Amino acid sequence: MKSFEELELPLEISKALKSLNFVTPTEVQAKVLPIASEGKDLISCAETGSGKTAAYGLPIVKKILANPDETAVILAPTRELAQQISEFMRDLTQHAEGIKVVSIVGGADIRKQLRQLKKNPQIVVATPGRLTDHLKRRSLKLDKTRTLVLDEGDRMLDMGFAPQIDDILKFMPDERQTMLFTATLPPKVKDLARRYLHNPERIQVGEVSQPVKTVRQSVIQVKMKDKDDRVVDELNKREGSVIIFMRTKRRTDILAKHLAGFGFKVDLIHGGRSQGQRNKAIKSFRDGESRILCATDVAARGIDVPQVQHVINFDLPMMREDYVHRIGRTARNGAEGEAVSFVTPGEHRDWQGIAKEYRIQGVELEKVPYSLPRDHEDRRGGQKPRRSFGRGRGGERGAGSEEREERGGFKKKAFGRKPFGAKKKWGSDESAERPDRSERTERPAKKAFGEKKKRWTADERYERAERDEKSETSRKKTYGKKKFGTSRWESKGVEGAPGGRKKPGSKSGAGKKTFGRKKFGASSKKSGGRPQSRPSH
Repeated sequence: MKSFEELELPLEISKALKSLNFVTPTEVQAKVLPIASEGKDLISCAETGSGKTAAYGLPIVKKILANPDETAVILAPTRELAQQISEFMRDLTQHAEGIKVVSIVGGADIRKQLRQLKKNPQIVVATPGRLTDHLKRRSLKLDKTRTLVLDEGDRMLDMGFAPQIDDILKFMPDERQTMLFTATLPPKVKDLARRYLHNPERIQVGEVSQPVKTVRQSVIQVKMKDKDDRVVDELNKREGSVIIFMRTKRRTDILAKHLAGFGFKVDLIHGGRSQGQRNKAIKSFRDGESRILCATDVAARGIDVPQVQHVINFDLPMMREDYVHRIGRTARNGAEGEAVSFVTPGEHRDWQGIAKEYRIQGVELEKVPYSLPRDHEDRRGGQKPRRSFGRGRGGERGAGSEEREERGGFKKKAFGRKPFGAKKKWGSDESAERPDRSERTERPAKKAFGEKKKRWTADERYERAERDEKSETSRKKTYGKKKFGTSRWESKGVEGAPGGRKKPGSKSGAGKKTFGRKKFGASSKKSGGRPQSRPSH
């Protein structure tokens, strides 16, 4: 197929293709469109950026125009990819009245989605998790669905969406057309095809699980501490938009802040950002307002920006399959691009595995001298081994065991309590035994259980307070209108009250300042000379 006119597309689709400047179909479109138009199941393995969205989008719109009662569901692994697909499907149906397209993704307002689902849309583009939620709410019915598309099926399996896909298929009729599109074809994807597809046609475009040939790939050996400065140098050398991929969300935030400090226009996207922030960042990057986009692997699939000239792998991906999708963000639809990867000394083996699997030429790493540990000679037999005074791991007797037996073994020091019946040494005479209880100093006997302590009478408390006050050397301050030398209680006419305040310079030591804690029963300054009673227990 050399042109779209050979498919005899409806007038509404032809107008949309002209507005999108689609003239000649790509290789994957030329192979997929005839089979998909016949309603057969198929598996398409093609490179990223090869035009797979239009390959299954055109047959879906054509089928719905012929049968308006039918619906179609397109599943994507990430929110960004789902929104990108929904935007393309809206552009493709802009001249087809009555066809509604809705995007059902997580992180978005579910109330808005419920209002859109009430309008009975014919095309639903969704992520598996949010679509399952709507099916449980019974806000969406799939009994009229005749077409199912699994876009980036390998990525959906990597993200653990297999149980959600099983639940979604329970709500669909068995008689349907299922199309699976993937960039790699590992064994788990083949198992997915056996379970969900019926006698599928296999379409392969280019080499399976290989990067796009128009991408120039290179590698830079760098230490971890020098990565931030090296990425600034690489950005100054290059022109055009750049996507920088990292492993973690925290590292993405740190690098974006670091580059913004050098005056670069940077946006970032990762799983920790809200859906509004992610949409704003992608729109700003697509419109050219920001030159650099720092992202995790969540953006490795779903960002279709034609003018991306460079991709920098700041960190190597944790899964080798993600390398193909990362560098596939550049050189899309036949354009050229460049991808560079930073490799630290600890990532040499990972990079060699990637280069071998994808047959990358001219990216050999320089050999780094390996420094041996300090105890290398000891472990290799360069020095005599140290003598062991125990048994080895295999149960053999260690060195020096015979010598130890001849001299009677080691002399161990005993710790803790002595065994029962052992006599403690008292004094310098080792033969002396512990003295009898009667010879030791007598201690006051403990009170019997339940015996109450003595309760002090008022007279005894007054006598104790008077005795303590006479021996007190601190100067007391009294308040109130009373005669000098009389206590507070005597001024009130209380019988048996303690003596009054002493004149300065008296023999009792009044006028001298003392320090330390007061004796029990001594009156405080705040109490005005009132003696404290002994507490009863």
